[in-house]
Amino acid sequence: MLVTNLEILPGHKIVRHVGLVQGSSVRSKHVGRDIMASLKNIFGGELQGYTELLQESREEATKRMMLQAESIGANAVLNVRYSTSSIAAGAAEIFVYGSAVELDI
Repeated sequence: MLVTNLEILPGHKIVRHVGLVQGSSVRSKHVGRDIMASLKNIFGGELQGYTELLQESREEATKRMMLQAESIGANAVLNVRYSTSSIAAGAAEIFVYGSAVELDI
């Protein structure tokens, strides 16, 4: 499965537009990470626990989008975009979407 933020993939022709696909993941903060984040707010620096949490969430959301694309017969997802939103205190959603297509691979 090819996944890209490009609208077209050089060297390939879009045979069929299959539809819009999406994936999401909602994660909440861990109390241990909150304590470390509080200390980092005082002294400064990267909040590595949150960085890892968001990376895992992006990977899961992307995997879900790819599975949806595969289930409807696509072999690529083009024009992929990510969005993040706060769902509740201490919880965030990563949302990814794109155009599922069939390419002449």
